[in-house]
Amino acid sequence: MDAKPLPLLHGIAERISAARSALAAGPPPPAMTETAAQRRRDLALLYAARAARNFGDGFAVIILPAYLTAIGFAPAQIGVIATTALLGSAILVLAVGFLAPRYDLRSLLIAGAALMTATGLAMPNTQDIILIGVIAFIGTMNPATGDMGVLVPIEHTMLAREAADAERTKVFARYSLIGAIATSGGALAAATPDLLRVLGFGALPALKAMLYAYAVLGLIGAICYRTLPRQRPSAEVQASAPLGPSRGVVYKLAALFCVDAFAGGFVVQSLMALWLFQRFGLSLSAASTFFFCASVLAAFSFPAAAWLARRIGLVNTMVFTHLPSNLCLIAAAFAPNLIVVLALLLARAALSQMDVPTRTSYVMAVVTPAERPAAASVTAVPRTLASSLSPALAGVLFGLPFSSLPLVLCGALKIVYDVALLVSFRHIKPPEERD
Repeated sequence: MDAKPLPLLHGIAERISAARSALAAGPPPPAMTETAAQRRRDLALLYAARAARNFGDGFAVIILPAYLTAIGFAPAQIGVIATTALLGSAILVLAVGFLAPRYDLRSLLIAGAALMTATGLAMPNTQDIILIGVIAFIGTMNPATGDMGVLVPIEHTMLAREAADAERTKVFARYSLIGAIATSGGALAAATPDLLRVLGFGALPALKAMLYAYAVLGLIGAICYRTLPRQRPSAEVQASAPLGPSRGVVYKLAALFCVDAFAGGFVVQSLMALWLFQRFGLSLSAASTFFFCASVLAAFSFPAAAWLARRIGLVNTMVFTHLPSNLCLIAAAFAPNLIVVLALLLARAALSQMDVPTRTSYVMAVVTPAERPAAASVTAVPRTLASSLSPALAGVLFGLPFSSLPLVLCGALKIVYDVALLVSFRHIKPPEERD
């Protein structure tokens, strides 16, 4: 009985001794404090720029087709412009990823934000399909939001540079969370033209006003980037290849990510809504509520992923959160009623996106700093292109007697991806896990 308090007293004595040592050592050097404060400020600026850009992307993907319809474009023409925008964005992202190691990253970020402003100013001032196609190809408006854009690989590189290894995943989790919330807010802001029409604005001027607001958000991003410090690459980095010693790792990751993205294309949100409408007669308001709840769960799973990664590792977090989410998706395909289906899909939403910040953090961790821009581009662009192939096939499969087949295919392919990722990369550890 008397021996039990001894460990507690011993621990208190150790803490008192540590406190005395800290007092004796004095405060940290001013340079160290300033460096930490500068890093926090730089991260805050990158987060703010991400929020502004994603807010604009959130309403632009809705406003742009509405604007093109209002000026007389047919659905087929709008589809061509969307494809042109996606292709141009992919090429630009790849080019920036391979050129970034040779240039000051801050200058590239400012140039990308200026391109966003120019896109918002040019788009509402032409009605010629050729000119709009050119603007879509070289501009920043594209059908995909989030991790597809000319600024994304540069921001990933800057975030990885500013964050310590132990904090990197947390930094990317916040980055993903802020982007998801901003995109959701932008989607809600897409209803602004309806409000403007109530106030007496015409339909076309209201849509143009939103495109000009997109340009203003690009300007806000440029101001945030302008405050970041310059950091010119060394001569050695400029002379090196964009992908050097980590080339094999990056290409293998890109191939696996393509499988994951191709599988995800079978159950994109619009097709999942179609399946729920057709199989269970879900109402539009109920579908809206369900997808809002799913988005919230997905967004707030990002910080949870960072917490989990510190305990079990990045690869394990990617795999062992994905596997149960895929099993939930397959189970939903065979579920007998709507309540069970929605519960399984919400469980999947809470788990399926936890690989987003962990995946980005892992890619940035297993390559050299000079390779980060190219690695971010090479792993992001093929994902987007692969995910654009499967929705058309899924649309055909939804018309079969067993309309749930796309859910089963998606879950099965993703399980194959998870197992392959674990087998291929369980021994390739990021720096914070090597001890």
